[in-house]
Amino acid sequence: MDPLTPEDPDRIGPFRLVARLGAGGMGRVYLGRSDLGRTVAVKVVQQEYAADPEFRRRFAHEVAAARRVGGPWTAAVLDHDTGARVPWVATQYVAGPSLHDVVARESGPLPEESVHALAGGLARALVDVHAAGLVHRDLKPAKSSSRWTAPG
Repeated sequence: MDPLTPEDPDRIGPFRLVARLGAGGMGRVYLGRSDLGRTVAVKVVQQEYAADPEFRRRFAHEVAAARRVGGPWTAAVLDHDTGARVPWVATQYVAGPSLHDVVARESGPLPEESVHALAGGLARALVDVHAAGLVHRDLKPAKSSSRWTAPG
């Protein structure tokens, strides 16, 4: 988690931004808070992609797909505006380090029991994804955001 910079917005939709969680090829992810104090992860599309109608269509499709997924092992979509000047989506924020950070920087290889628990939770999340008729296309130890697609 990194502090906001002067070029970062203060708010996205109804959420006050408090920190940067990460960045990737498609945009930035911020830690945000609702007016009622709920903590969320807000993914904001980069300006260059926001100007591309085909990218906007795909992003709207991805958000609609993610909204269909539900369950205790997935982060729900809480709000979005795919039609905004700069499209965004807000999901539940799940606090914790990435798997990469735990293994590479904190504890080394996980104990067998921890691997089984992690694999079990991951399998249950994928069951929820597949039950919604979707395929997860971006599953990595360091990722905190998701990309969904309908198969085929």
